[in-house]
Amino acid sequence: MSAKQHVQSFGRTLSAMIMPNIGAFIAWGLITALFIPTGWFPNVALAKMVGPMLTYLLPLLIAYSGGKLIHGTRGGVMGVIVTMGVIVGTSIPMFLGAMACGPFAGWVIKKFDEIAEDYIPSGFEMLVNNFSIGILGSILAVIAYFVVGPIVSYLTNSLGEGVAFLAKHNILPLTSVFVEPAKILFLNNAINHGVFTPVGTQQVKETGKSILFLIEANPGAGLGLLCAYWFAGKGPAKQSAPGAIIIHFLGGIHEIYFPYVLMNPILIIGMICGGIANVTTLVLLHGGLVAPASPGSIFAVLAMVPKGGYFAVISAVVVAAVVSFVVNSILLKTLAKEEKSLDEASKKMSSMKSESKAPRAGVSRANFDFSSVKKIYTACDAGMGSSAMGAGILKKALKAHDLKHIKSGNLAITNLTSDIDIVITHESLTPLARKQLPNAYHVSLTNFMDKSTYEDLMVKLKSSGGKVSANVSADNDDNDDNEEEINAIVLKDSDIKLKGTATTKEEVLQEVAELLIKNNYVGENYKQAILDREKEITTYLGSGIAIPHGVRSAFETIKETGVVAIQYPNGVAWDGTEKAHLIFGIAAKSNEHTLVLQKVAELFDEENLRNSLINTQDVKMFTNFFNGNESENDSNGNTNSKPSKSHSQYDQTITITVKDSAGIHARPAALFSRSASNFTSAIFIEFDGKTAQSDSIGSILSLGIKQNDTIQIHANGSDATQALEALANHFDG
Repeated sequence: MSAKQHVQSFGRTLSAMIMPNIGAFIAWGLITALFIPTGWFPNVALAKMVGPMLTYLLPLLIAYSGGKLIHGTRGGVMGVIVTMGVIVGTSIPMFLGAMACGPFAGWVIKKFDEIAEDYIPSGFEMLVNNFSIGILGSILAVIAYFVVGPIVSYLTNSLGEGVAFLAKHNILPLTSVFVEPAKILFLNNAINHGVFTPVGTQQVKETGKSILFLIEANPGAGLGLLCAYWFAGKGPAKQSAPGAIIIHFLGGIHEIYFPYVLMNPILIIGMICGGIANVTTLVLLHGGLVAPASPGSIFAVLAMVPKGGYFAVISAVVVAAVVSFVVNSILLKTLAKEEKSLDEASKKMSSMKSESKAPRAGVSRANFDFSSVKKIYTACDAGMGSSAMGAGILKKALKAHDLKHIKSGNLAITNLTSDIDIVITHESLTPLARKQLPNAYHVSLTNFMDKSTYEDLMVKLKSSGGKVSANVSADNDDNDDNEEEINAIVLKDSDIKLKGTATTKEEVLQEVAELLIKNNYVGENYKQAILDREKEITTYLGSGIAIPHGVRSAFETIKETGVVAIQYPNGVAWDGTEKAHLIFGIAAKSNEHTLVLQKVAELFDEENLRNSLINTQDVKMFTNFFNGNESENDSNGNTNSKPSKSHSQYDQTITITVKDSAGIHARPAALFSRSASNFTSAIFIEFDGKTAQSDSIGSILSLGIKQNDTIQIHANGSDATQALEALANHFDG
């Protein structure tokens, strides 16, 4: 990135902190102009709002916006906490501290979340999330109190000393080089009342007027800036400029234009030029005021003009406004030209729609640099269902293509953050995702389980020269990093319903909701939320699987995260000719359910296992598949494994230790079954006194075999020896 691009990026960051809060600045400006003692309608009680709004409200809003820009709501909250330390550590409005501490605090909590992500046990997410902000925020707030405050005080004193030196040596036009930047950082009162007022008052006693009262109070330069935005600006800044002009020029609240400079720092050049023009005109025409003009309204200024001095003062206001307007207009036009291509790309991106229902439709940006991708996320309305399963497929695709340096996951669309490079959404939600994250590369699909979309994306990433992190081994198999945490969400027997009674899709949704309610995962209102979700976008994924869940607005009705499963052996017509056989109902307060959904995703690859779950009469097959529990007989003794025979009844037997870190879960069981089918011999796995035949994935899973368990593999048949030799190392991981 070039130096120019860095500057532009910095400017956009400042703008993103300021622009959302312009309304708050205007509200403060109106209250100040109306109710302070020198305002239009003085009111002692209402004027009490002015100080707290300036000292606390506005800096904290900026800090929240800055933190949120870096790491969403968590970053915003962190930014507010840290900025409070800066505010109470100084006696001046801490806008500079807020603009520094907000993004920094957001960055700190973002890095913490990235580091801690893989170490938080499922079920402890909320505890860790809350205490991490509390602990880190309090530490940084204390540091900000003792470090940032003194730095700002030093800056204020330095600016004041610089102005005093220039005033003492009669180099007054150059005072604007210090005054204008100081004003933008809300240090204007410190300089005005700490330097200009004492010296100016002494000059009035000697000459009857002082130019120092107009160096900071002249509203001309600020008027020129706001008119430039009105003339050459764009977006919300252009639209809000006329209102700001009234508050600034007539109301005398100069602070209202400070954010307009902060969002484009290069405009400080125009303000300095306007200030120099103001002071130079006053020097040449011998202008000045008899007392400080407070607030800096044109009316207050004119009220303080000595007899015969109107021409000089009015000329200074006009000249300052014209110079500021011309210079700032040129700067704004220049910035607009430099960013024209970016704006055009953004407009084009916002107007694009999915051109077809093909999975590859919906790419939002041309000439996208795939080599710089660091984050890819799937997203849906609620972030708890189909996108979570898509995230599991995406994660495995990245591993398979040796792109493990790219972070992946899933979120609700409203929670997408600006650091995400690529967003994958259902085609009906892509416009909403683009609106939430306009600068990302967007991919639309019709089914989150369609692997061709992910494979196409992997090809683009690989062909762009995507680099693999040096400390990531390509030898890792496709075991999920979080596989061991699946036990944190346990599917209980009561979460499983065999042979559901519903005969229509609507009845299925009702049956799912009733099971979630019965198990105390949700309140009664969640039933309607599930129906509403299905009206928006189907939750049917294909291969006979559906994952009903509520709309995001029903979040408050969820009592705790839970997943239920209902089996329909004969199937229920869902969309058109498709029939759903396995229904997984979801209620999620956080993301701990995603590991269960990743297990559901495995069913798309394992037809035998899928059919076993569809037809089983034992809930243990469900719980063992999702939880990895050891086989337990129910009250009737029904399991999918059988008591083992004597070893002498088998032609060949080997004993091995399972090294796979996740034990024998769905994928290794399926691969073992597939490999065993290449031999004519009957092959069995024995563990803990029970055996399972190799052609039944469900029975293998029902054994509940974990890492370091010792098992026997038996074979009966003409190629028994060859079979066991081939299968001996199958569970090494």
